[in-house]
Amino acid sequence: MDKQKALSLVKEKLTNGRFTHTIGVMETAVRLAEKYGADVKKAELAAIFHDVAKCMPIKELKSIMEENNLSLKLLKYNKELWHAPVGAFLTEHEYGIDDQEILQAITYHTSGHQEMNLLDKIIYVADYIEPNRSFPGVEEARELADQNLDQALLFALKNTITFLIDKEQTVYPLTVKTYNSILKQVKSQGE
Repeated sequence: MDKQKALSLVKEKLTNGRFTHTIGVMETAVRLAEKYGADVKKAELAAIFHDVAKCMPIKELKSIMEENNLSLKLLKYNKELWHAPVGAFLTEHEYGIDDQEILQAITYHTSGHQEMNLLDKIIYVADYIEPNRSFPGVEEARELADQNLDQALLFALKNTITFLIDKEQTVYPLTVKTYNSILKQVKSQGE
């Protein structure tokens, strides 16, 4: 699927603000893919579709997850995580993109997972640092992304976990496992 068709399909599903965010993620993902040697086309498509389910009603997200047996453990955790597996499902079943690497990057762009590949990392980090984001630490995350993708990912995971703890919200265990896995990778790079 070409970029313009993908953007027009996604635009129908998102608010203007969320679509602006999606463009920022797409541009950032393409830049990171070029920098770190990932497939630019896959990064572009994964970024375009990463939030396709973000604006859906919570009831509908839950229903799609239950009917299709998608990451049912997520239902016990923050609803902000639900749009990721549903987005991957819709990307495959409604939009016909069946590339497993793209679908995996969409599925895990909010939680991460222990065996993240380069595309997974790029989409997670691009979502975190895209130009429209404004929160304490985002500039540091952007600088890290230009130097070392794994360190940027570790920074993003740490900040996300800390934010959730500070707000007394549950932390999805897979995110903690992802943090531990990436921390080991970063430490081994420094040895």
